[in-house]
Amino acid sequence: MRIKVCGITRMNDLQALVENKVDYAGFIFQEISPRFAGNKIDPRSVRETTGIKKVGVFVNATLAQIERTICDYALDMVQLHGDETPEYCALIRTFLPVVKAIRIGENVNWQTDVAPFIPVTDYFLFDTASTKLYGGTGERFNWELLATYPFEHPFFLSGGITPDQATAISELQLPALFAADVNSKFEDSPGVKNIPLVEQFVKQIHSSIIK
Repeated sequence: MRIKVCGITRMNDLQALVENKVDYAGFIFQEISPRFAGNKIDPRSVRETTGIKKVGVFVNATLAQIERTICDYALDMVQLHGDETPEYCALIRTFLPVVKAIRIGENVNWQTDVAPFIPVTDYFLFDTASTKLYGGTGERFNWELLATYPFEHPFFLSGGITPDQATAISELQLPALFAADVNSKFEDSPGVKNIPLVEQFVKQIHSSIIK
């Protein structure tokens, strides 16, 4: 299973992710987010960092903004976390692989809400629904709903994952589960990662895979 740490705002945190063999680093490019990367981390330093896939997280961004950010930060993947349509996902996918975030509440209609995005994305990311936020609630949705997921399309699991849930995630019997996406529960403050917690989580995930 892959691991993505989102909300990176500091170069020393990014380098620590590389050293701990984290697969993906997420950079949030929504200005209202307390983890907005655009004014906190040097684009050139990110661009020159190797050994980890760099994911740009956008919420209802314009095509020009996404194109510019892809070049500035040498992104490897785009995560669309807003109200983007399948047509818009297809357009962005002409540049880079696309992760489409799907917000899950008390229930989900896989055929209506999710299926239209399968042909135009590479991955889904399932996050906790909120009436106020597009993501970053720090709350977990009901993972039991994923037992009804009817597709082979791979997905990232997100939404309030805590450091002590590595074993529970590893034991989920979900064939399409591709990666765990963590953020706020691995921080000392917004955008400031607690690297020992990340390191422990990575070790537990990796050791469970070996077993």
